[in-house]
Amino acid sequence: MTTAAGEFIDRTLQLEGSEARAEADAERIGGHLRFYGASMGAVRGTVRDALRRHRGLSHDEVTALAAELWSEPVFERRLAAIVLLQEQVGTLSAGDFTRLEQFFRDGRVRELVDPLATEVVRPLLARLEGGEASRARRIVDRWSSDADPNLRRAASLLTADPGAPPAI
Repeated sequence: MTTAAGEFIDRTLQLEGSEARAEADAERIGGHLRFYGASMGAVRGTVRDALRRHRGLSHDEVTALAAELWSEPVFERRLAAIVLLQEQVGTLSAGDFTRLEQFFRDGRVRELVDPLATEVVRPLLARLEGGEASRARRIVDRWSSDADPNLRRAASLLTADPGAPPAI
């Protein structure tokens, strides 16, 4: 399903991209992803503009838009999904860990796994309370022994000191 917000973000990121940056990013990052060549500033600005154009998105609309952006193996679309979730982290709950886990599994590269863990899941964990917090911590604990290296990396980033640099 394609939404107006998803179309706007995708189209804008393509327009903001450059072939030279796309080639450089593909060489540097890899991960069998496609690249539009849009800068991080362009990604953030595009998401901010989309949120202004589509005010008042509900929790379900935010998570569906993030899933729509993530559905294509395009680096900037997936980065936009992370920025969207970061901007809307206050609407997320422990129930969103299933979708977040799938994003980690399909993350492919540290440049997506790391900000998803530190900029979305860490603040989400910090604000959860009671049973939701316990459930979320159990999920992160499970990730630490999962066969998927992206989940193990996310768990290590989430259990590390937030002021410490990420493990290499």
